Amino acid sequence: MAYRIAGRYVAVCNCSLICPCPVDGPPTADGGECLGVAIFDIREGNLDGTDLAGVKFGLFNKFPSNLTSGNWTIGIVVDEQASDEQANAVERIISGQEGGPFGEFVPLIGEYKGMERAGITLSNGTGSIAGKSEFTYEQLKGADGSPTTVHAAMFGFAPEYRIGKSTARSDGFGLSFDVSGSYGESADYEFSTAEVGEVHPRA
Repeated sequence: MAYRIAGRYVAVCNCSLICPCPVDGPPTADGGECLGVAIFDIREGNLDGTDLAGVKFGLFNKFPSNLTSGNWTIGIVVDEQASDEQANAVERIISGQEGGPFGEFVPLIGEYKGMERAGITLSNGTGSIAGKSEFTYEQLKGADGSPTTVHAAMFGFAPEYRIGKSTARSDGFGLSFDVSGSYGESADYEFSTAEVGEVHPRA
């Protein structure tokens, strides 16, 4: 089946600036594991006729080592305002059941925690998943005031994304971290079944 979703995301984790996961480096967080959460706001999208525009979802992760070593732990939260049909469509896409770029990473997932529902907000770098996660993100800037960006990383939710620092408290799916001044990133994204082998989403 065919899907396409596009919008904006903000992701934060417990790694020190700058998180090495996009270049397949080992996590720099205390304890040696990258724990993170990302919120995706879908501006437009669908899965075989199911309209996904306006749906928000959160993606929780634990990477115990560099990404290609696998054994990832992943959990998904879909905004409670989405319909059951929309929530099920998002879960099928992000868990890799519908193939495409997320399907490429199924062999690297050691434990899938499933999909839950909760209220989700994302606005001006502030994100919240009710009862599970809260964070703020502030992008870094160069001397000329332009955003600091990463381009063409091995792994990424987008070909180019802005990096910054974050403050976060998170406990979704038991993947707990509480950090200040750690890593964050944000960009516009687009994923579809046509992008297999072209897009490498960083969870």
